Amino acid sequence: MKILISSRNEDKIKEIKSIIQQDPIELFSALDFPGLPEIDEDADSLLGNALKKAKILTLETGIACVADDTGLFIDALNGNPGVYSARFAGDNCSYKDNRHKVLSEMHNKTDRNARFITVAVLMFPDEEYICAEGCLEGQITNEEIGDKGFGYDPIFWVSSLGTTLAEISLQEKNLISHRSKAFLDLRNKLKEYLA
Repeated sequence: MKILISSRNEDKIKEIKSIIQQDPIELFSALDFPGLPEIDEDADSLLGNALKKAKILTLETGIACVADDTGLFIDALNGNPGVYSARFAGDNCSYKDNRHKVLSEMHNKTDRNARFITVAVLMFPDEEYICAEGCLEGQITNEEIGDKGFGYDPIFWVSSLGTTLAEISLQEKNLISHRSKAFLDLRNKLKEYLA
């Protein structure tokens, strides 16, 4: 079975492949199809964005497509950046720009609680789909700590580990992360679907 990963983000592709790679699945990414359209993630929910990406790319390629959307939801910021996490600091911003904006807005906030939520969707060429969600609870740090991972990882503290996500390996991250929880659940649902 061929599955297209909707992302062009090499960090995310690597992470997803390490979670769902199995026989008899052959994985591709949007990087393998240079002519695919850029998709504006303008839905008002993680599920809406994931469904939009999966549907458009499935129809474009005729291949089952897996798409996800992840948000960082911070209690003290009323759930922001949430669905706007990738562009919190503006269009074409960097990971670092987003982290700096969060740290700036969290200055002097005592409630540091936050969570990452990932919604993953696998859409088939007949437009039937399965979806799954994963969540990881944590706190926002006062400064960047660690140089692994990507995105908000250096400012996301996981109490059970006593580290940020940027201080652990990809293998360790895949044991606990929001994305791995969503994709492991999706993988299990795919097995049931194929059976």
